[in-house]
Amino acid sequence: MATYVLIPGAASGPWYWHLLEAELCRRGHEVVAVDLPCDDDSAGLAEYADTVVDAIGDRVDLILVAHSFGGFTAPLVCDRVPVDLLVMLQAQIPAPGETPGQWWANTGYEQARREQDERDGRDPGNDTALFHHDTPPVLAAEAAKRTRTQSATPFMKPWPLPAWPDVPTKFLLSRDDRFFPAEYMRRIVRERLGISPDELPGDHCPMLGHPTELADHLEAYRTGA
Repeated sequence: MATYVLIPGAASGPWYWHLLEAELCRRGHEVVAVDLPCDDDSAGLAEYADTVVDAIGDRVDLILVAHSFGGFTAPLVCDRVPVDLLVMLQAQIPAPGETPGQWWANTGYEQARREQDERDGRDPGNDTALFHHDTPPVLAAEAAKRTRTQSATPFMKPWPLPAWPDVPTKFLLSRDDRFFPAEYMRRIVRERLGISPDELPGDHCPMLGHPTELADHLEAYRTGA
């Protein structure tokens, strides 16, 4: 049995993981879906990492799964507790000394999004079409209700690690994501982690649209299949 530690992205919380959590529990694992203090202006990345470490407690056999902005927090946790595997799920990959606020310009995000929006013909004001176009409508509507306030505080200070932690790392890319376009993310993964991502279908939140397939990928990583 493993302990899956699920770290959410910005402005979100444990609810986003509920379908994946049920799937992993059904397969006999323990799951810790972390509730980060995203709406607390006194909390930065250090406090986010503290929250994850506190949630882990004395659990072992840890597999961290970090979604989106959670990619800035998960490596900090790996630097503090023994982690067997880190899975970056459509996650931002930080560079040493880079603030989360600088990440967007440093990675060429604006151009990638502009090109993706032109391909999609998306209404710029339609967040559901941006984040949840492949999510079942009932879940997409619920996700919209559960969006939380995201403090700017954790975006301001440089990512503190001098290098990526010495932990086996996988990147799982959601190939239909309009928020973080696939080709853009493939490039960042190659440049910053030196690996090729694995891919599954889905929008920015595949844990809602494809929880079983996501669980299959995670279990294959765990077993080395």
